[in-house]
Amino acid sequence: MASRIIINAFEMSCVTHQAPGLWRHPDNRADEYNRLSYWTELAQLLERGTFDAMFIADVVGVYDVYRDSAAPALQDAAQIPVGDPLLQVPAMAAVTDHLGFGVTIASTYAQPYALARTLSTLDHFTDGRIGWNVVTSYLDSAARNLGLGTQIAHDDRYGIADEFLDVTYKLWEGSWEDDAVRRDRDAGVFTDPARVHPIAHHGTHFDVPGIHLAEPSPQRTPVIFQAGASPRGQEFAARHGEAIFINGLTPELTRRTTDSIRAKAAAIGRPADSVKILTLATVIVAETDEEAYARYDEYRAYVSLEGALALYGGWSGVDLSTLDPDEPLAYVDTDAARSALSIFTKADPTRQWTPRDIADYVGIGGIGAVIVGSATTVADELERWVEVGGVDGFNFAYVVSPGTFEDIVTHLIPELRRRGRVWDRYPEGTLRDRLSGRPTVPEWHPAHPYRGAYAGARSAADGGAALTTVPAGGER
Repeated sequence: MASRIIINAFEMSCVTHQAPGLWRHPDNRADEYNRLSYWTELAQLLERGTFDAMFIADVVGVYDVYRDSAAPALQDAAQIPVGDPLLQVPAMAAVTDHLGFGVTIASTYAQPYALARTLSTLDHFTDGRIGWNVVTSYLDSAARNLGLGTQIAHDDRYGIADEFLDVTYKLWEGSWEDDAVRRDRDAGVFTDPARVHPIAHHGTHFDVPGIHLAEPSPQRTPVIFQAGASPRGQEFAARHGEAIFINGLTPELTRRTTDSIRAKAAAIGRPADSVKILTLATVIVAETDEEAYARYDEYRAYVSLEGALALYGGWSGVDLSTLDPDEPLAYVDTDAARSALSIFTKADPTRQWTPRDIADYVGIGGIGAVIVGSATTVADELERWVEVGGVDGFNFAYVVSPGTFEDIVTHLIPELRRRGRVWDRYPEGTLRDRLSGRPTVPEWHPAHPYRGAYAGARSAADGGAALTTVPAGGER
């Protein structure tokens, strides 16, 4: 029996996400990103197509590496202006019943105590349909504007993220016991303070002595998405990520990354089949191959190469305006998103990429595959990515919105349903239920040992003082 393909819509609270210049296309409504109806209508469309989730990207900086200026990004609306990825989620949840929502939040610039409450609240409001895409950020402009002066070194950001997650796991899984909330009107007890525990976390980066502010949500810990492709990022993803998002140029090259991630997961005792790997893809689908390619050619006419280079400069940390546009690019270490550079300079030894090649490639679909054709052609290629590339699914980017997703729902989804690759209708349950078959974190996950780990320890009934420290792993 064919395996199910996970399908997410890859969105961002901005005008131009992965197709610079296409905001000018007459069919593109992405410039309505700041209207709530844009998001609610899109969510309803995706639910009709039984998409697993809307995966909402985010940055908290501006792409100002290219030409040492924010002007190219501003001119092409290249991920600026950009809104908060969290705020549209409750409205979308209110008009849907099953669609999940993966929100991107950088651990480098948040506080675990406050964020744990935010995500618990969203998990309650969505009936367990929230995932957190844990990123460490990659823009120097974000670091400057958030008080750091300069970007924290790449691998050090992952060290912060490891401890950040450890704090949130303690809050979500351990602070409140399962039966802490009684809602007993007769006894006058809403919450039993003896079953609510301070987490007493005192670490390298964070001190969080107290109790979680929110009662346990349907999933407790939201589904953990992760998008690390560097060696340190893969190590982090293999430990924490329930669904891991990668970029790939071809299925054959992508297989190296998927095999590497699964090997790292297996090395720490995690079941290999628990690793759900998603790759970026942009699908242009129509009734026939000829119609689809005609649409692709039409889209290409709107691409902004300056916008593409502005995006790539932010992703890679390299200003390609300083290089000969026809000179092959060499790999250098940066503190930006290293995968954005290595995918073009190291992944394929048979090809040399010039700045001009990269700008042309990034123009539609960013650093991901572009798949064009009829429903049959596209479905065949998606299945090839699954079999050859070792991926479990896709984050589908848009060229024009909602048009790209309308075409997928109209043409592609029926063909994938015919092949048994996607749902005819959603199963019940939380987002984690649908991804892994269980509502809460599995035994292999580093959050799991904290479930019940504080039972019997000091509680809020004892005055709330945090006298007991539970180390990583939940052992007292």
